[in-house]
Amino acid sequence: MSEKVCKQGIGFFEKYLTVWVLLCMAAGIIIGRFFSFVPEFLSKFEYAQVSIPIAVLIWIMIYPMMMKVDFESVKNVRKNPKGLYVTWVTNWVIKPFTMYGIASFFFYVVFKALIPAELAQQYLAGAVLLGAAPCTAMVFVWSHLTKGNPAYTVIQVATNDLIILIAFTPIVAFLLGVSGVSVPWNTLILSVVLFVVIPLVLGAFTRHYMIKSKGEDYFNNSFCQKFDKVTISGLLLTLIIIFSFQGDVIIQNPIHIFLIAVPLIIQTFFIFFIAYIAARFLKLSHDIAAPAGMIGASNFFELAVAVAIALFGANSPVALATIVGVLVEVPVMLIIVKIANSTKHWFLN
Repeated sequence: MSEKVCKQGIGFFEKYLTVWVLLCMAAGIIIGRFFSFVPEFLSKFEYAQVSIPIAVLIWIMIYPMMMKVDFESVKNVRKNPKGLYVTWVTNWVIKPFTMYGIASFFFYVVFKALIPAELAQQYLAGAVLLGAAPCTAMVFVWSHLTKGNPAYTVIQVATNDLIILIAFTPIVAFLLGVSGVSVPWNTLILSVVLFVVIPLVLGAFTRHYMIKSKGEDYFNNSFCQKFDKVTISGLLLTLIIIFSFQGDVIIQNPIHIFLIAVPLIIQTFFIFFIAYIAARFLKLSHDIAAPAGMIGASNFFELAVAVAIALFGANSPVALATIVGVLVEVPVMLIIVKIANSTKHWFLN
């Protein structure tokens, strides 16, 4: 199989994403505190409790990512399926539920004296949204940095995105229900349609049209790259707006950022090693094992943030918890990349 994804390396903005998130946090808090008319003005543009400006920015983030996924690769799913089994089981049978368990333990037991029960429930909901949204786009970067098999990574991502369409809504509804958080099914389904189904269809159509009219080489090496800065800009602007709504919560509870990060980081390493060791046990090659571990370890945080905003609002603690996922994503995943590269000798190649 030929490589059918946009060529990826970790760019300047992606490498220092944590720094940009911290800067956006500072900028958002300053805007919220000293220029409160800005979030007040933006809050007027809502439909069905969804902020239209944020929805537009989330589309700017997600749509280019969906273009990079080659769904034609799904026809090759029968070739060496063991790596796919590892990905599917880790992402959908294990990850959402371990996230719920680990986050519950920390928020309700370890940090009980530091986080009020009501806030703990909201933070847990944000963790659940992250746990039910395995990575879609950034996994191409992590795969590239570990010399993963690009064609196989495409299949892993493509099949995972198809599973999201079916599994994300019931898993989130179930775990939020167990958490005591009431979520209308119609709102959750609408969120998935808006932020997964429509961008997925448009992305697939754009990919097909551009490759047919301009060729695969142009699409991979020129067209895709035009959207890289657009995607990161959309993310950073979204974070500034959200933090402008979250200013009071952060100022009153600054330690909560750290407390939320702890279970998210533990979950990330835990899920990676589950998939990575399972791949070793199944005697898979390293270029399949590394991406298999990383697609579950990292998160489709754009989707988690989008659904959190749609369900609970941009100023909710749930949205804040999903943003902490963005904050810790890159530094933790870069550590995992180093672990994967240093343990290559565990595998056949």
